[in-house]
Amino acid sequence: MSHTLYEANAQRVQRCELAVPGSNPSMFAKALKSGADFIFLDLEDAVAPDDKLQARKNVIAAINDLDWAGNGITISVRINGLDTQYMVRDVVDLVEQCGAKLKTILIPKVGVYSDVYMLEAMLNQLEMQQGLKHRIGIEALIETALGMANVEDIAKQGALGGRLEALHFGVADYAASNRARTTNIGGLNPDYPGDQWHAAISRMTVACRAYGLRPIDGPFGDIKDPDGYKDAARRAAALGCEGKWAIHPSQVTLANEVFTPPVAEVQKAQRILEALKEAAAQGKGAAALDGRLIDAASEKMANNIVTAAAAISAKTN
Repeated sequence: MSHTLYEANAQRVQRCELAVPGSNPSMFAKALKSGADFIFLDLEDAVAPDDKLQARKNVIAAINDLDWAGNGITISVRINGLDTQYMVRDVVDLVEQCGAKLKTILIPKVGVYSDVYMLEAMLNQLEMQQGLKHRIGIEALIETALGMANVEDIAKQGALGGRLEALHFGVADYAASNRARTTNIGGLNPDYPGDQWHAAISRMTVACRAYGLRPIDGPFGDIKDPDGYKDAARRAAALGCEGKWAIHPSQVTLANEVFTPPVAEVQKAQRILEALKEAAAQGKGAAALDGRLIDAASEKMANNIVTAAAAISAKTN
């Protein structure tokens, strides 16, 4: 094992992140009971330009007035892009008016680490100004060719900065940025022999795992195709993602199901750990379980499953 190790900046359960438009406050109370681990109230793509200012007011009121933490939800806000006239006031108003309850801020279309640094610097100053006792975390959307080209540096420098917690794969804007011939959000393309997003999600996930961040898969556009959603979630989970977006409450249960380790899988992982513990007591570095060799690598994989299951159980109970 390398002597260079990056510990996670924050540990959170993030099986599902529900997107809720900030311009539609009638959806806030329903989202509160959705069962999602994370909710981001959106000020960016889901809000028309003429509604931006009112959406910001709606979001601030919702964060202050609704009991997100009491319902087991980590509350986040997707701000407008750094290249817009809205971003600065988004950040200032959020921190000044509801910073004590806001857990993370999601930055769209991150292309280089300096995009993250800009928000880090603003948060450092605003938190001191407001006397906040907790640090607001940062999450970044990797959804452009530039962002993917720099994803390792974004993850590394962001981890060192101490605020960056997670990277999200934004498939729709990523497809547009690469001029991919598709209008399908997150699903398979029949003209491509396999999953055309596999390489991108895998690259982002490796960057996250190298530097202690959570990798989160983005949206699946067809809310009438639950099987397609679950297939996409399973592919992301197989690559190491911890969760996936929901763009409709009906997708929350699907994500929670996929990203919660099944009981049988947890039990098998526990048996692996017990078998290796017994082998170690006998001076052995490996063991046989159900006719298969298990060793130190098996222990690490089993620990991942047991740890994830314990964190989910602690949250849901």
